[in-house]
Amino acid sequence: MSKVLMKGNEAIGEAAIRAGCLNYFAYPITPQSEVAEYLSRRMTEVGGVFLQGESEVAVSYMIFGAAACGERVFTTSSSPGISLMSEGISYICGAECPAVFVNIMRGGPGLGGILPSQADYLQATKGIGHGDCRMLVMAPASVQEAVEMVMQAFPLAEKYRNPVMILGDGLIGQMMEPVSFRDDLKVPPTNKDDWATSGMDTRKSTKRNLVKSLYLDPEVLNAHNLKLKAKYDRMRQEEVRYETYNTGGDYRVLIVSYGTMSRVCRSAVDALKARNVETAMVRPQVLFPFPEQAVFDAAAKSSCTHVLSVEMSMGQMVEDIQRSVQGRRPVHWYGKCGGEVPTPEEVMEAVEALLQS
Repeated sequence: MSKVLMKGNEAIGEAAIRAGCLNYFAYPITPQSEVAEYLSRRMTEVGGVFLQGESEVAVSYMIFGAAACGERVFTTSSSPGISLMSEGISYICGAECPAVFVNIMRGGPGLGGILPSQADYLQATKGIGHGDCRMLVMAPASVQEAVEMVMQAFPLAEKYRNPVMILGDGLIGQMMEPVSFRDDLKVPPTNKDDWATSGMDTRKSTKRNLVKSLYLDPEVLNAHNLKLKAKYDRMRQEEVRYETYNTGGDYRVLIVSYGTMSRVCRSAVDALKARNVETAMVRPQVLFPFPEQAVFDAAAKSSCTHVLSVEMSMGQMVEDIQRSVQGRRPVHWYGKCGGEVPTPEEVMEAVEALLQS
């Protein structure tokens, strides 16, 4: 399996094509604009469609329209752009349409800055749109993992008939790493004839399919929301994904970190081990549903005295960790949110400060 050196944003675009997605609608925003630049050329080579909308709001409804027709469709944006798409995302959730959204996060709030951040965690996992809507949220830690998650996102979106988000930070989009595109990750088509508005002639059917999110009867709307909740509960049962590091032995501090920040933490764990300071890590690969049981089990180990959330935000993941730990251990936070990436040495200092407290 050969590898090619690619920038993260370009690899994300290529992964979507390899997954059979030939519809890409987007609006440029740093630090993910290279996806659109790459696909503006590549889509013409593979017979696909790239359309730049007049705004992120417009893009979200282009996504809605294509998804309602049963087409495989995705977009990429960055923090403020995703905020503008949130209304459309809620409509897509309510109408039960599959789509993939990629957020290459930048600093905020407001315009903030264009450097890496993880400050959209709460937006992605808890506040993506109005109403009781949720998305399955995947968090890659490398360009290779971003490629694989993008290719996995389309069948997951179709499995649940729900949007899936790939949540990466600016480093994922801008770094260059060797990647491979595995043939066994190609996504087979799924049957959408029972719901998509693809035309009765196309489906060779006399049944009209209606895609909507409007339910004026309160009992009908309540039943619809219960149906959606059952779908989200199924995600919690079937889509928890995480990675553990150095959890086999005894350790005093458990780090919980995700995305590229977890790579820094892995280096810190190794360096602390060389100082005879045992530390372990749980890395959520999917943020919703959160790996609550894995974090609980790792924190409940008798040698563990502290849990530390390390993230490029002001502690947005802390609440999920606290809920997972259930009061068994104190949960602390360390991070930065201005575009600076904490170094392994700074993470080590945070761990050692906890042990001296």
